[in-house]
Amino acid sequence: MLRLALLLYSLIATTLAGTAVVVALVAGFDDLHGILLAAALGFAAAVPASLLVANRLVRA
Repeated sequence: MLRLALLLYSLIATTLAGTAVVVALVAGFDDLHGILLAAALGFAAAVPASLLVANRLVRA
């Protein structure tokens, strides 16, 4: 399951980080600190999301 979670992380992390950066830019955080913070939050949020999706796929 860990290999599946790592594969899913590579897909989910880029999606969440990209979405978070777009949201940060729309919200007016257009400096480097705001963009990097949004990307880091997206990558961090992808860890439990990828584990959850991998767990659901293994149990299905």
